[in-house]
Amino acid sequence: MKNNYSNYNFDLRSLIRKNILSIEPYISARSEHNKEKNSIFLDANENSFGPPLSFLNSYHRYPDPIQKELKKKISELKNVSTSNIFLGNGSDEIIDLIYRIFSIPGIDNAIIFPPTYGMYEVSGKIHGVDIVKITLTEEEYQLNLDKIKKIVNHHSKIIFICSPNNPTGNDIKRKDIEHIIRIFSGIIVLDEAYIDFSYQKSFSIDICKYPNLIILQTLSKSWGLAGLRIGIAIASKEIISWMNKIKHPYNISYLSQEIAIKALENKDLFFYHLKNIFSERKYMEKSLQKISIIEKVYPSSANFLLVKINFSSKNLYKYLMEKNVFVRDRSKIVLCNHCLRITIGNHEENEYLINKIKKYSTKTTFKK
Repeated sequence: MKNNYSNYNFDLRSLIRKNILSIEPYISARSEHNKEKNSIFLDANENSFGPPLSFLNSYHRYPDPIQKELKKKISELKNVSTSNIFLGNGSDEIIDLIYRIFSIPGIDNAIIFPPTYGMYEVSGKIHGVDIVKITLTEEEYQLNLDKIKKIVNHHSKIIFICSPNNPTGNDIKRKDIEHIIRIFSGIIVLDEAYIDFSYQKSFSIDICKYPNLIILQTLSKSWGLAGLRIGIAIASKEIISWMNKIKHPYNISYLSQEIAIKALENKDLFFYHLKNIFSERKYMEKSLQKISIIEKVYPSSANFLLVKINFSSKNLYKYLMEKNVFVRDRSKIVLCNHCLRITIGNHEENEYLINKIKKYSTKTTFKK
C-alpha cells in the first residue's frame, strides 16, 4: 500500500499540554558542554576523589545525560538517525513521558486494545487519563477497525498498539496499523518490544513518514539486558526534543550505558542467541501441542508462547511453582481464559518444563 504520510497535515504542538509548551527544562552540568576525558570537572559537585572502591574509577562522575555514544550504536543498528532516538529508564519511563506531554488529566483519553501490556493502563490512570478499552478480535487477536472508528473522539490523544502483542505473541496486521496512523489525528504509540523475534519488519526504518508515530523498542528482550533498564523511543525529531526537555537529567546510569555499548558491539553472539530462541520456540510449540491437557498453543512472533489449558490453568500454574518453574498465569485477562504465558528458555529449561507438564497431564488424566 502506497502512502502519503509525508504530506500529512499534522500539528504536533496542538496535542501538547499547555504547561509543557511553556516549560523551561532543567539544564544539568554535564549538558552544558561537550566533555573531554582529560578535562577537570568542578561543575557538578561530584566527589573528585572517587568512590571507596579501587576498581571503580569512573563512577563518581555523572553519566552522559543524552547518551551520545550509546545512541550512536543504536543508530547504526537500527539505521535511524540519533536525533530520532530517545532512551529511557525502561520503556515504562517513556510511556510515562508520553502521558505527561500529550494528555490532559481529567479531560483526555487513551485507547488500548486488551489483552495487551498492562503499563499502558496503569500509567494512564496514574496521570488521571481515561482509559478506553477496545478488545482485540477473538482467536486472531487483531484490531477491530470498525469499533475504533466509532469510539475515537476529539478527546482521544493517544493510541497504544503492541506488535508483536504481549501476552498473545502475535503480530498485528501491518495494513491495519498503517490505517490507524492515517486516520488518527493524535499520537500512535507502537510498542515493538518483541520485534526482533518477528518476521514482520519494524516501522522504525520509515519513521520520517509518520509524524504522529512513536515506536517503542528495548534492550531488555532480544538483547538480554533487562537488568539495565534501557527503553528506546524512535520518533520525529520534534517529539524526541520534547521528551528530552522533560526527562530526568541523568535517567540512564553510567554503568548501564557502558555495558549496553559493549553488548551492542557483540552482534555475532546476539544473532547466535536469537537463532537459538527461534529454534527453541519451534521445539516448544511442537512439544506442547502433543500434551493432552494443552488445548491450544497460539502462534507467536515473540520470545514466549500463550498456551491454553483445557481446564483450570491455575492448578497447572501452582504445580509448576511447586517444581520451581515460574510462568505467568494470564487467565484473568480478557480473551485469555485458562491461559499461561510461557517464556522461551534455554533447551535444558524448556525440556524440564515440558517433562513436568507431561507428568502433570498424566496424573490429571488418570484422576479423571
